[in-house]
Amino acid sequence: MAPPLLQLQDIRLTFGGTPLLTSANLSVEAGDRLALVGRNGSGKSTLLKIAAGLIEADGGSRFAQPSATIRYLPQEPDLVGFATTLAYVEAGLGPGDDPYRARYLLNELGLSGEEGTAALSGGEAKRAVLARALAPSPDILILDEPTNHLDLPAIEWLEKTIAASPSAIVMISHDRRFLENLSRATIWLDRGTTRRLDKSFAHFEAWRDEVLEQEEKDQHKLDRQIAREEHWLRYGVSARRKRNVRRLGQLHGLRTDFREHRKVVGNVSMTISDADPSGKRVVEARGITKGFGERVIVDDLSIRILRGDRLGIVGPNGAGKTTLVGLLTGTLEPDAGSLKLGTNLAMVTLDQKREALDPTTPLMDALTLGRGDYVTVNGENRHVIGYMKDFLFTPEQKGTPVGVLSGGERGRLLLARALASPANLLVLDEPTNDLDLETLDLLQEMLTDFPGTVILVSHDRDFLDRVCTSVLVSEGEGRWLEYAGGYSDMVAQRGAGVTARTAEKQAKRAAEPQAPRSDNGRDAARRKLSFREKHDLESLPGRMEAIGRDIAKLQAILADHGLFSRDRSAFDKASAALAKAQGELHRAEERWLELELLKESLDA
Repeated sequence: MAPPLLQLQDIRLTFGGTPLLTSANLSVEAGDRLALVGRNGSGKSTLLKIAAGLIEADGGSRFAQPSATIRYLPQEPDLVGFATTLAYVEAGLGPGDDPYRARYLLNELGLSGEEGTAALSGGEAKRAVLARALAPSPDILILDEPTNHLDLPAIEWLEKTIAASPSAIVMISHDRRFLENLSRATIWLDRGTTRRLDKSFAHFEAWRDEVLEQEEKDQHKLDRQIAREEHWLRYGVSARRKRNVRRLGQLHGLRTDFREHRKVVGNVSMTISDADPSGKRVVEARGITKGFGERVIVDDLSIRILRGDRLGIVGPNGAGKTTLVGLLTGTLEPDAGSLKLGTNLAMVTLDQKREALDPTTPLMDALTLGRGDYVTVNGENRHVIGYMKDFLFTPEQKGTPVGVLSGGERGRLLLARALASPANLLVLDEPTNDLDLETLDLLQEMLTDFPGTVILVSHDRDFLDRVCTSVLVSEGEGRWLEYAGGYSDMVAQRGAGVTARTAEKQAKRAAEPQAPRSDNGRDAARRKLSFREKHDLESLPGRMEAIGRDIAKLQAILADHGLFSRDRSAFDKASAALAKAQGELHRAEERWLELELLKESLDA
């Protein structure tokens, strides 16, 4: 039997006095496909960084075969120091690697290689980091949340690429379908230790429940044994007038084991504040159309959403999913067509970009909206501390600024705020971002039992299958079609997934001559960019690069963990400036993309 390419044994690591890893093991052999799972905050990313050799453990051993090449995909991309995406990817190649593969992978992921790294969106940065990790064809590929910020076509492409790769894979992901399709073994990191199941993630949850059930039985037996030993200590010793030191020592050991047993982290407790039922018809759209310049986002869409429907909206990034949601909920006016909203609607929206959260606001005030110590849930006043505990926040976090919370904590906070508001229509834009698998399960159950209506935008195929009664899919060129059932049902009805159909249509459009589109009755060929549009198109890249530099400086300031306690005013000022700069960058990116698409259309 060949020795493993990489092996971690008895890894121990402590942060801030609390043990994070106490006895973690990981063995990676050639061709392995390992899913590393565990609750948010259990130390999964830390263990992968130790495996990649990026940080050192307090104890234990790490061995990697000297000839083995290891590539690590971080959860948060960092492209600082590289002018273009191609330069960034090429820097990750070794002496014997194929230099063409860098540009090939970038093109496969929808990038040209000439993009400036300072102006990349989150999705573009993720694609560049993926290309850099995949380009060398390493012996071991370590992936930390590889599907974050990716749309469905990119996720499905990544699945196929990894499945065909000869590399050993170790991956963390909250995308259940991704793990089920790719893993062959599962490593469960729980309370500082690891357990291994030599089966795919599809078998994990049943196995985990069996382990926890047996553990509960063992703890009950230990409790009973302690009771027996205490009875002996009180009566047996005094009766014989002789202390059995060995047995007394065993009792102290049992007490220590019971006291130090680290209990399983609790589950999130979710309930929706129900509003009075809406009318039977929630949304009725007839022939609605929306476009920006020459780009048509929605073209002649008619759809009826009834009370109790759970509509999923899917498509590649840039298809216009958020715009479509705005049209269906009445926050955007269509260019043509009509929209009727039902009666007695109480709508609650969950924003995927976390823009509703002020980074300077304390956690408690973010939940109560600054209105005291109580939250009203289902008509009842609940103390904010108890409500925080339902979403796995500790009482000590009540004064923590929102800006220093992790991605998963911000996701739970937004859920807590949204679910406290009375609703009969939930509009959820990527609600699964940064949530662990257990929280996703509970959210899915809650939405399934919700008597109202749900409009859901998501790239999570498993979540769509579990929740949706129908799926609305972008077919390109502004056309959207509705399919009954979840994501898998949609694929079965279309005969292909989003990736295959999109690629097919792009190839077809490239092969066929395109008739010019009209613009308010004028021939598109006569349409030209205005002076203002030309100026914006030329100046925006430089503007985005400058904003990117400002954002990097502000993030470096906020990375000082002691700043908040040392200088609250400086922290608040930097947080507000960061939020403003990120908003400016987002608006600039949207404007540049709109103008670039318009220019390409006119050039064609």
